[in-house]
Amino acid sequence: MLDNIKPKEATAIVNSLLGGVVPKLGVQHITVGRSPEIAAFIQALTDVKNGHSMVKFWIGDFGSGKSFMLHLLNTVALKQKFVVANADFTPDNRLYANDGKAVALYTAIMDNVAIQTKPEGGALATLLEKWIEQVVSQTALDQGIALTEIREARHLPRIQAAIMTTIQGLTDVGGFDFGTVVLKYYEGYITDNELLCRHALKWLKGEYRTKTEARQDLGVREIINDVNYYDMLKNFCRLFVSIGYSGFMINLDEAINLYKISTSTSRDKNYEKILTIYNDCFQGKINHFFLNFAGTREVLENERRGLFSYRALKSRLEVNKFETAEIRDFAQPVIRLMPLTHNEVFVLLQKLKEIFDFNYQTDIAVSEADIHLFMEELFNKPGASEFLTPREVIRDFLNILSLLRQNPGLDKKKLFGDIEIRDERPSETALDTLLEGIDVL
Repeated sequence: MLDNIKPKEATAIVNSLLGGVVPKLGVQHITVGRSPEIAAFIQALTDVKNGHSMVKFWIGDFGSGKSFMLHLLNTVALKQKFVVANADFTPDNRLYANDGKAVALYTAIMDNVAIQTKPEGGALATLLEKWIEQVVSQTALDQGIALTEIREARHLPRIQAAIMTTIQGLTDVGGFDFGTVVLKYYEGYITDNELLCRHALKWLKGEYRTKTEARQDLGVREIINDVNYYDMLKNFCRLFVSIGYSGFMINLDEAINLYKISTSTSRDKNYEKILTIYNDCFQGKINHFFLNFAGTREVLENERRGLFSYRALKSRLEVNKFETAEIRDFAQPVIRLMPLTHNEVFVLLQKLKEIFDFNYQTDIAVSEADIHLFMEELFNKPGASEFLTPREVIRDFLNILSLLRQNPGLDKKKLFGDIEIRDERPSETALDTLLEGIDVL
């Protein structure tokens, strides 16, 4: 059943899932039951590749596989030659702020920029160097200068002029400073000045906190901040496309942290930013841009704190009223992630058993009949229908495999019977009560 899985992927899958998190590598090897969603996503990628832009909201209960889905989208988009990036909303990372929390989100995005040859992130420098090499080659061709000579110091003004001209053509806002910093990066690149390259990357990733420091290091007047970071994301999108990539896709997980913002004014400002991006994408104000959000149903539908509390967003994100559990509409902005069926869970556990054995070079005595018994024990326990999530099923199964690998004499049936169902979900009722009190204060 294993299909060309690499040892590094197997290790990432086992270690991450045992730790209760989604692996960054190899998610395609443990994907079951999401074929319609992926098919619709590939069509959306094609639209973005052709110049459109898209915003999707992946909505599901706690532990239903939202984060897994975003990682799977990454894998698919990388194969379609997209530049991708992931970031989580946190109490210190959000879309709108005036105290550095918005640019902190931008920095997290730029830190995690990935391409197919660097799927784990950290690809910004590689992309800059690839783009610079293209500009250098084109300049050499236009000026009739040999590639072996174009990097000589006497030709530096020609390259600088070409870089700045190209940047000005790609950027709408902040183009001069953006271009100046890229020039500094090129200067450090051809003179092996690593410090200058680091300063340039620091600016491009939004890590400067004062204009004075940036001016001393790079000679620029502005820095990337809470106000202009979205313009810089659009600039980078155009830059990546000019290199030859299909587009720029950003995944933003843990939208519950926008829902948790204590003051309604600040929360509404963040929802207003979502609306701005949504309108830019669907009105054609930005091209080749794909933004995915992941959150719970409460984040979307709560009329007091969720996205639906912002009337303009509610009118755009209400689900197709003709959709049912059997008849799905994957073309709409909101995609609801339905729970895996028992048959799909069985197939998933089979895959995990094979990957676990492959990773540890073993063959644990757990048969298909044993997997069925494990599932019967688990799904028939009190509270299973209400509280059991794929995350718990996977972790319990791998924990048992881990014990059996190290203690082959253990009784499998007893281990299956000892499993307890726990409600690992955050208490949304308690959270609502707490946050309502904060709102009142």
